[in-house]
Order: sequence, then structure tokens, then C-alpha cells
Amino acid sequence: MSNCLVVEDSRLARKEIVTILSDIGAFDEIMEAENGEDAKVLLEKFSPEVVFLDIHLPGMNGFEFLESLDQIPKVIFTTAYDEYAIKSFDYNAIDYVLKPIKKERLEKAIVKLDLGKTKTKRSDFPTQQIFVRDGEKCWFVKISDIRIFESMGNYSRIYFEENKPLVQRSLNYLEGVLDESTFFRVNRQQIINLNYIEKLDTWFNGKLKITMKTGEEIEVSRRRSNEIKRMFSL
Repeated sequence: MSNCLVVEDSRLARKEIVTILSDIGAFDEIMEAENGEDAKVLLEKFSPEVVFLDIHLPGMNGFEFLESLDQIPKVIFTTAYDEYAIKSFDYNAIDYVLKPIKKERLEKAIVKLDLGKTKTKRSDFPTQQIFVRDGEKCWFVKISDIRIFESMGNYSRIYFEENKPLVQRSLNYLEGVLDESTFFRVNRQQIINLNYIEKLDTWFNGKLKITMKTGEEIEVSRRRSNEIKRMFSL
């Protein structure tokens, strides 16, 4: 059993979803929010494991709401978007349920949640995922799957699989929240995932050059090179 949050601006639609969820009985507590700002407050205070999220919301829409979060819970979209529109996005969401909501369809989505699994602590940032949007493409990306963070002013470019979208977080901010045993800032512009290192080579002026498993070559600053040498006993 776990808690969930329903984010829906229409009072009638929100009550309908809450009523169906109550009938299904999969959650200990069902919280409600009518917009993204209220939902963020409830997420921070109560850490619900699942969010049933409408896309059309006042203020920030559902996508903007997810982009504003540092850590993403399990998400099931409850939306009036038609099936073809929603499939135009590259989602890794648990599921989406089209309005009008039917109990049988919502039950099938809840089964996909696998609520029996141990809940991850919100403070364990590196095992969490972030929501990323690039044009019409959207992803729920596990932090551990990101191999490089690259500074782009107040934004950062993230490298995962073949994708390189921007996120609304500075490199300095990310350095402060990422797990330092996995992520290492190699220079002023880049943080790398140490698990993706293929090899280390001596470079100019005592610096190191890192070759990632995916082929990227990254020059390490002199000070950071000394730290890596100590880290790997070089």
C-alpha cells in the first residue's frame, strides 16, 4: 500500500478520479491538487509514490510541472489528449489514461506500477529519474543512465543513449546534488558518470584525457586530473 496524488484542475474530474481510486483501494491515502504549485508543496511534504497527472493545468502545464521537479515519482497521465497525440511523445511514463476515465482502464494502469516494490527514498537522488523535454520529445531519464552533464550557462546538456537535450539546471547546482561516488566534475564545463569511463590517458601538462564507453573524449583539468590519479591509484 502507498500514497498517491491526483493533479487535476477540474474539480469534477478530480473528484471522479479520486472516487475511482478509492473504489479500487490500491492506496492508503489519496491527495489532491488543482495546479502544479500546490502539487509541488504536497510532493515535498508527503512524498507520494504515484502521481496521476493531467497535462492541461493552469499556470504551468503537466510537462512544465515535471520539468520543475528535482526527483520524479511514478507518473500516470490522465489526459484528454487523444491516443495519437500522446504517442507522438517519447515517454517512459508508467501509463496514460484517456478521459473520460474508466475504472477498468485505471486498474490496468495501477497494475503496471508494481506497488509491492520497496519505495526509494527521495534523498537518494542518483537512483531517481528526471523529466526532460526537447521539442515534442519527452523522457523520464534515470540519473544513473546519464553519462555526461555539460554546462550551457544556466542550463545543462545531458547525454544519455543517443540523446543530448537541455535541462533547466546549472552545472554548479547539479554538482551539489549528484552522488559524488558516481559523478565527478572533470573540468569547469563537464561532470561525468564514472561508470562510463572506458580508459584514461596521460595528456598535456600532467592532465588526463578520458575516453567514455560511448566514444566521447574529455580533457580533465590539471587539478581534477590529480584527484582522479589518486582515486584510481595512478
